[in-house]
Amino acid sequence: YLELSTGVTDIRWAVPEEAGPQLLGLTKHPNGDLAVIVGHDHPSYFLFHASGEVEDLHPVPGMTVDGDTIGGLFWDGNVPVTGRRYRRLAALLDHDIPLYAAHNPLDVHPEVGNNAVLAERLGIKVEGWFGNYRGVSIGAWGHSPASLSTREALAMELDRVLHTMKGSARVIAGGPEKPGRIGIITGGAGSMIAAAGAAGLDTFITGEGPHHTYFDAMELGLNVIYAGHYATETLGVQAMASHLADQFDLEWDFHDHPTGL
Repeated sequence: YLELSTGVTDIRWAVPEEAGPQLLGLTKHPNGDLAVIVGHDHPSYFLFHASGEVEDLHPVPGMTVDGDTIGGLFWDGNVPVTGRRYRRLAALLDHDIPLYAAHNPLDVHPEVGNNAVLAERLGIKVEGWFGNYRGVSIGAWGHSPASLSTREALAMELDRVLHTMKGSARVIAGGPEKPGRIGIITGGAGSMIAAAGAAGLDTFITGEGPHHTYFDAMELGLNVIYAGHYATETLGVQAMASHLADQFDLEWDFHDHPTGL
């Protein structure tokens, strides 16, 4: 069900070509019923605590759904699970807990994806997609609602819906004071500023980007708001878990380990 709903089996670009075989999806099939623990990224303490939390949630085998495990564990290909990789997965293996990983497919999903959910939280109706990555448009865009009358108001609303500290969302004020067409690509999509400008957007929201993107934004006449890589990518995995809970009558919990980045 997860593979069909996230499109993992259809989106072959989700792992870089140099990484070899497709490594998204389920690492091991579960036995019996499930409780679901979700999180973003792959820190060993998340996987360790998830193994214990599953036992508290439900007296049966559990399943851990991680929004970005592949990014840290398997970007370099189909390699042996030893050393640091094994230490990160050992707690799950010891407790017979499957790990399901979905990175880009979860980002772009039109209903439970990070971009779509963040747009919904901000009151932005998704009107189209932009930002080509291996033949797939990965960014969502829509018009700014009346409640977000300035770029500063948009940044403050981002802090609110992402539960980050006031002032966490950083604004590069290269575009109009009043946002019109707003684009969203969660995570580290600073490299997509030019794509946002080419799509006719005046404001672009992402998690983070390199220093030189300040000048890119100013020269393109684009507002860019960096709202945090981690913070912007925690929404989709929670939306997916909530959907799974409704679909299969499951209990679920989100393990939050913010990095501040």
